[in-house]
Amino acid sequence: MGPDRTIRLFIAVGAALALTGFLAGGFLILLAGTGADLPVRSIVGDAYLRSVVLFTLEQAALSTALSVLLAIPLACALHRARFIGRTAILRMFLLPQALPTLVGALAIVSVWGRNGVLSDASAAIGLPRFSIYGLPGILIAHVFFNLPLAARLMIAALDEVPKESWKLAGQLAFSPWTNFRLVEWPAIRRVVPAAASLVFMLCATSFTIVLILGGGPGATTLEVAIYQTLRYDFEPGRAVALSFVQIALTALILMLANRLGGSDQGAFGLGGKAVRFDRSNGLRRTADGLVIGLGLAFVLSPFVAIVLAGITADLGTLLTEPAVVDALVTSLWVAVTSGALALLVSALVLLGVEALASAERRAVIGTAVPRRTLEIAASLVLVVPPVVVGAGWFLGLRQVTNVFAAAPAIVVLTNMAMAVPFAVRILGPSLASAHLRGEKLADSLGMKGLRRFRLIDWPALWRPAGLAFALAAAISLGDLGAIALFGNREFTTLPYLLYQRMGSYRTDDAAGLALILGAVCLALIWIAERSGARKADLT
Repeated sequence: MGPDRTIRLFIAVGAALALTGFLAGGFLILLAGTGADLPVRSIVGDAYLRSVVLFTLEQAALSTALSVLLAIPLACALHRARFIGRTAILRMFLLPQALPTLVGALAIVSVWGRNGVLSDASAAIGLPRFSIYGLPGILIAHVFFNLPLAARLMIAALDEVPKESWKLAGQLAFSPWTNFRLVEWPAIRRVVPAAASLVFMLCATSFTIVLILGGGPGATTLEVAIYQTLRYDFEPGRAVALSFVQIALTALILMLANRLGGSDQGAFGLGGKAVRFDRSNGLRRTADGLVIGLGLAFVLSPFVAIVLAGITADLGTLLTEPAVVDALVTSLWVAVTSGALALLVSALVLLGVEALASAERRAVIGTAVPRRTLEIAASLVLVVPPVVVGAGWFLGLRQVTNVFAAAPAIVVLTNMAMAVPFAVRILGPSLASAHLRGEKLADSLGMKGLRRFRLIDWPALWRPAGLAFALAAAISLGDLGAIALFGNREFTTLPYLLYQRMGSYRTDDAAGLALILGAVCLALIWIAERSGARKADLT
């Protein structure tokens, strides 16, 4: 490995260690605060906590099964469909990822709740109203957020099927079922373990949705139990013991996902854009249209509910209310700072990953384990509960500084760590492709240092950088986890203010704040996508 790649690797390791140190440091500080007294025996023998663990697994498993199984026909229908507006529909399925979880939960209640649109329609025809709180509401909300994610992963897998396979299927006049069994399903099957494991982890560590829609002790997950233990009881030992249980569960899920993960070996193509040659018929077009229509209705109805509920609020008064203005300004600077830090850390880690991948391709050294370690470091926050990390640092810094002065820094860094896994997944493929294309030429021309970064790395990073930053900022903008512990009169964000207004039954204000928060997050994603499209046109 040359000196240029060695320097990149050292910088990447430094960034990964800083990220890991922040996550592990908060956990260790909280562990030290327990006085090495972990109530493991009492937790193991606690029937209520056993029910919490079982409910965590139950709701995550059901949410994953529903999201993945429903995503299969939706992905196939969207991939087969060819009509004006298809690209717009695919972009609409990005909206749930951009919507703050708290706003999404409030929108789900507006549509599916006891006084929601569907309950009113059900009551009008003499049927009972829906009960949204508890397991049904959690499942609906999780499917709302994760069904589009799983579908897009499957569509990406179908896009990678060689065009020769589609052409052969068309020449042999495969029926829809045969085409699915021999062409579509083998492609989808490769991404099902990854999609299922990602959705399962997101659901198992779900916080805001369960906090809002859980409906009581009978519908509580480990993440919410940890929050309640710290916020209301302040028992660090119990919180750490619960965190160990959650870490063990998520680590087991990751191990199983790696064992079940598929391989792309054997796929052969000539590099052309895949074009399908399916024999179309009216029945299949009708079925595909119905699936797409139902999927769109399910995804878009909460957004319509947010707009309809929000415009009934006094938005003018809200936007001039000092508390709302302060919360909006605080949310924006926290989001921008967290997004920029997440983008920086992700780019530095990826440069090190590509340096190791290059050495592996050149058979310089065995780099599979170090490369995998860097990748795991970037995704560590998916395993370690952010609420525990924030609480640990808050507890530690309380000994050396003003606790209220430390809260903003903790929230910013926690939100940054939460966004890094997603930024890495957006930036990584583009950077890897650029290195595969231009690495040998750059080496032969002796490109090093800033010149190599400017000509090889930066052009690959700047296209997805806008989307990565916007998504990271949106995640921070809509987060309720860290701020729920440390929010106070002097440090309030829009999600925290919205949660307070919901708790005090000021529903009109809550609806208006939800519309404002959702609009800001969606505007971030829209601007990033437009910026990315312009950059692609320029290149």
